[in-house]
Amino acid sequence: MLRMKTECEQCRAKLARKDVAYICSFECTYCKSCSEELHFVCKNCQGALVLRPPRLIEPFKVPAAELKNSFFS
Repeated sequence: MLRMKTECEQCRAKLARKDVAYICSFECTYCKSCSEELHFVCKNCQGALVLRPPRLIEPFKVPAAELKNSFFS
């Protein structure tokens, strides 16, 4: 499951689960402004930065049966 980091790797701005953020395949996380400044290339691994999917609720608030049915059907 994707870890939802709460701050930008570059500027340390706080990022809520619903905020626009960008991640690389190693889940390095950047705010929109820093992603643009880096030309959407991760400063750690040189991988592409892509839009992080928003998460509106914490995973533990979703019943396990729903997770299984949603993702493994």
